[in-house]
Amino acid sequence: MTNVILLQPVASNTSLKDHTHRVLRKAILDVDIYDRSTELKLDERQLADGLGVSRTPLREALVRLEQEGLVEIRARKGVYLKRRGCDEVVEMVTVWAALESMAARLACERASDDDIGRLRRIGDKYTLEKAKAKLSEYSEANIEFHRMIMSMSKCAVLERHAEDLFDQLKPVRRGAMRDSSRTNRSVVDHSNIIEAISSRDFNRAGDLVRDHTLRLGEYIRRSWQFLDREIDRR
Repeated sequence: MTNVILLQPVASNTSLKDHTHRVLRKAILDVDIYDRSTELKLDERQLADGLGVSRTPLREALVRLEQEGLVEIRARKGVYLKRRGCDEVVEMVTVWAALESMAARLACERASDDDIGRLRRIGDKYTLEKAKAKLSEYSEANIEFHRMIMSMSKCAVLERHAEDLFDQLKPVRRGAMRDSSRTNRSVVDHSNIIEAISSRDFNRAGDLVRDHTLRLGEYIRRSWQFLDREIDRR
């Protein structure tokens, strides 16, 4: 079982409580929690040592992270990374599909040519062969691609409401991208989305982005039933 949380010591010139939360949150979001070999239980002493803080600010940070849905504090058992059930993950993906579809429509109207050029460079970086050969790199480029579409909407309200959901979907996207059978479709979909946004075709762009993300939800419902079995065993 693996559980690798890469921590940076908390800087001495910042609010200890807030910075402990920020550093730990980032580290947790970088963990591949949907890899079945990942150990979900956290060692609080190890975390405190890694962060260079006492147990008090660490506990305060963990309580905030539980409120954000990233960890679970179980009485007399300890603290665990929160791996959501299949239905909940699919619901998150479905909501994201609606948000990103709106972002793509707005991007057609509001994005600059430079914005679209940056999106194209992200998409063009990976051919089908290169994406398959470098799945880990492509997985991160895939996340960057979807964040870029949201940014191109130039809608601060939409971005603000989508930010937390986007962060929680990062490990979902990474986990799904481990299945190389999804890579071909992802690369083709990205290319089609870029062309639709480049053409300022907001209906087609919105539909393509929505359908692309909903297919992720279909894949999870079909392939990630192990999530519900794990919840039943708790």
